[in-house]
Amino acid sequence: MTELTELRPRVAQILAEYRTPGAAVGILHRGEVTELLFGVKDIVTGEPVASDTVFQCGSLTKSWTALAFMQLVDEGKAHLDKPVRACLPQFRVADPRVSARVTPRHLLNHTSGIEEAYGDPGEDENVYQRMVEAIVDAPQVSPLGHTHGYSAALGYAILARIMEVVDGKPWDAIMADRLFAPMGLGGTTTWRENVDPARAARGHLVRSLKEAPFPTPVDYLPRAFGPGGNISSSAAEVLALAHVYLHAGLAPNGRRILSAEAVREMMTSRVPIPDPYLVGPEWALGLVVSNWHGRTVYGHDGSTIGQNARMRVLPEDDLALVLLTNGDPRESLYKRIFDVILTDLGTVTLPPPPEPDPTLALDPARYVGSYERPGTRFEVTAERGRLHLSLEVDPMHAAIMDLPDRITHDLLPISDTHFRMPPATPLEEPQTAALYDLHDGHARYLHTNARLYPWQPYGSA
Repeated sequence: MTELTELRPRVAQILAEYRTPGAAVGILHRGEVTELLFGVKDIVTGEPVASDTVFQCGSLTKSWTALAFMQLVDEGKAHLDKPVRACLPQFRVADPRVSARVTPRHLLNHTSGIEEAYGDPGEDENVYQRMVEAIVDAPQVSPLGHTHGYSAALGYAILARIMEVVDGKPWDAIMADRLFAPMGLGGTTTWRENVDPARAARGHLVRSLKEAPFPTPVDYLPRAFGPGGNISSSAAEVLALAHVYLHAGLAPNGRRILSAEAVREMMTSRVPIPDPYLVGPEWALGLVVSNWHGRTVYGHDGSTIGQNARMRVLPEDDLALVLLTNGDPRESLYKRIFDVILTDLGTVTLPPPPEPDPTLALDPARYVGSYERPGTRFEVTAERGRLHLSLEVDPMHAAIMDLPDRITHDLLPISDTHFRMPPATPLEEPQTAALYDLHDGHARYLHTNARLYPWQPYGSA
């Protein structure tokens, strides 16, 4: 094994290929921390990425929020399997059975099935209360507990509201008091107004590898995403989070953050992910579970509009990896960088993507049709026995990134429910999707990028 700092040129080359302005890599291996810093935190100012540079963590925030919620479970103040109504008596969605039965475990592992129909709840610290009040008419995307379907904001906002009622303070203060202060994390914050601008990385977008990156026009996600997407942190402090998972609830400073039993519950309480190829085959409580050539790996990803975060924890190797960037979000960037590190450490690398099976002969009629949710519509079509998946691109996204208003992928079967999608645009990479849960001879759901979309039969409203 070489000194990890000697990997800098190889990692720098990968980042240059993706036109990534800046990045911070954190490695925790057998108690030793290594940081590798690259590029600039803002292409306008040219300020270099430093050890204390904070990046937006996006949905990696969920691993932080889940940890704090599990403290309440440890203390007997909240319960994974008691209804949400045990803490929020007025909680209600459109389906009365879901209103009465949905639990924090459903929210933590994304199996509540509740649509993200919370409107515009504003930007002050009462936002999570208003989100809960706004979903009284929210329909079900899928039946409670039936299948995994990622909730970008709502599920963890409901958890945050439970935490606020139980602890008697805003979610932002809860996270600071329960996690950041005890762990000694001076740079990790939940709300943009608390981010030190002198330390903050700026997000960038890459429209083409022939063009320079440009600053994102959307600097921050709305506050509604807070518990599920708004934490900002440095590589060293995200490694401190990984340390808690890697060492059964202990922070690097020796403070016990969570009981070993609660950490074990977070890792072992799992549901299957219908499309297992993007992030992993199972979702636990605030963590994704992957299998890398027989090794169990835990972690979470996160992206905002111009910044990206990846955390992976490999208990068998006493290893955690963190990558924070302010540019291209493509999966192969993090995979190539992590593979360089993993190879140097002499352990397993990431598994390759699945290959299509050209011998499979599927009945296209089982899959064709529209799969949609508010704001997103996919259409599966068949031509000469081959399946295609089309996405209607959000007009604002299309304008910013110079994309067509509709993108179509081939669907190449891996099995009768799983498909590989070759790239349809220059910056795309191979993607995967699941068309599954056959009912009366037709797939009921499309699952791609961890999101769930129900089939809309002809004639349905």
